[in-house]
Amino acid sequence: MAIRISNMNDLQKALQPVMVKMVDQLAERVYETLNFFLHDYYEGWKPDSYSRTEAFLRSAVKVDARMEGNKAVASVYIDLDSMNDYVNATGYQVAQWANTGSHGGLYVSHKPHVWADTLDNTINNGSLLNLAIQYLRSHGIAVRN
Repeated sequence: MAIRISNMNDLQKALQPVMVKMVDQLAERVYETLNFFLHDYYEGWKPDSYSRTEAFLRSAVKVDARMEGNKAVASVYIDLDSMNDYVNATGYQVAQWANTGSHGGLYVSHKPHVWADTLDNTINNGSLLNLAIQYLRSHGIAVRN
């Protein structure tokens, strides 16, 4: 069904559903990548002096895309408050350690930098941009890169 567009407001309304779905798919890719590195972080080292709660492993959050004013937005983050059961460490400290390749302040081999590696493998390498371009083209929107 064709949509009649006679002004910029009509165009904005017509594009909103496409943009929200695209942003949601982009956020899902970031969320999947973050979870990949969280799992890699956990599988790369096994503690022998304590039992894991796995709170950090399950701390990734994705907030579905929505319109805020004239922008489609979504969020992906590590829920620092979900890690309130650690002894002698805050959720923020745990996330910082994981982003420096450390586990509980100990530097061990095979540690991804959880958040930095997520950004490197989604935004910084251009794959998220390419995904956005593919999505827009698949919806009939001409995009040049």
